[in-house]
Amino acid sequence: MIIVETDKITSEVEAPATGKSARILYKENETTPVTKVVAYLLLDGETEADLPPMEKQEVETTNALPQSTVVEKVPSISATALAKRMAESEGIDLKDIPAKGPKVTKEDVDTFLQAKGTIKPRVKVPATPAARRLAGEHNIQLNSLVGTGPRNRVQAEDVIKVIEQSSSIFDSKTLATTLAPLEFTTMRKRIADRLTASYQTSPHIYLSIEVDMAKVEGLRKQLNLKTYESGLPNISLTALLVKIIANCLERHPRLNAYLESEKINFWEEINIGVATALDDGLIVPVIHNANRLSVFEINKELRLLAQKARDGELTLEQIRGGTFTISNLGMYGISSFTSILNPPQSAILSIGAIVRRPVVIDEEDSINVRPMMNITLGADHRVLDGVVAAQFLVDLTDMLEYPEKVSIY
Repeated sequence: MIIVETDKITSEVEAPATGKSARILYKENETTPVTKVVAYLLLDGETEADLPPMEKQEVETTNALPQSTVVEKVPSISATALAKRMAESEGIDLKDIPAKGPKVTKEDVDTFLQAKGTIKPRVKVPATPAARRLAGEHNIQLNSLVGTGPRNRVQAEDVIKVIEQSSSIFDSKTLATTLAPLEFTTMRKRIADRLTASYQTSPHIYLSIEVDMAKVEGLRKQLNLKTYESGLPNISLTALLVKIIANCLERHPRLNAYLESEKINFWEEINIGVATALDDGLIVPVIHNANRLSVFEINKELRLLAQKARDGELTLEQIRGGTFTISNLGMYGISSFTSILNPPQSAILSIGAIVRRPVVIDEEDSINVRPMMNITLGADHRVLDGVVAAQFLVDLTDMLEYPEKVSIY
């Protein structure tokens, strides 16, 4: 078996047969061109004389590598990436874990550990993602905190308050010496290479605008009443945004384009990528044909992709083909930020937090508290000019402030 890692996903490729490996052409962690042979397998009765003649590069590579070894095909246990990590950390052999389905899952590992009395059933403490992240970084138990949010939900502010109360003034140099260097993983390197190339190759322009999200919030509440009655999961804000943005892109094809061979080409599909953070990097699952899906279908697909991203089970089909990307850091309280283009796309939308604040709402200078959200469009100046980008933002703002104009079904 070999492990093939790209800038997006990691895949296990099992040997097609049992035999003797011969002429291994690439070392571990070495970049391999697509479609190139990486090694040969000799079946029973075959010798290296049966292999095709080596090219000059293959001769140089083979001489630098270890000699042939016998590779036996060992049946592998099918399991999710998260289940494998859990089993490894607990020192458990995956073959000892009964699976309810075709693969060993996190739930199977939990059940196995609980049956052995190794761990206690997990109790989920209601908390925001930002609170969980902060608590994890500072080794704070969420169940020791009193949440100030709705239904005692732990907020980021609750964790920060505990950190400030318990921490004393420290020397930053002392802290630096206690932190071990992080390995620059292959995924991290690929991300760095792609984003560096994007920033150096594509002249970025950024435009920002504020949006009144009152009607979107109201629409989401109405939709979630329907989902509650139907037993469906709540519609997320991201799902609504994906649907409205996809509809807006239909009217602004220059934002759904790419530059190639000195020509501006237009994609036939509108595939929205949603930037998703992982422990060791960033991945962008794609909602294909988002303009043709209902908001309920998009919501279902987003939940599925998010779970697969966390479990390390995204397929190549689920992360490729994106034509436009959105990045949402609003859940971390970030009000405004810019993003680097995801090549070869020509635009990316950065979505900030919804903040309730007083704004002037009419020509009479009436003031009211409104839920305001800042969005920033990053675009490739080679493909579109500032006016084209501004027209898209104005149109998108109109759709968000008057969502009744958009068909969400």
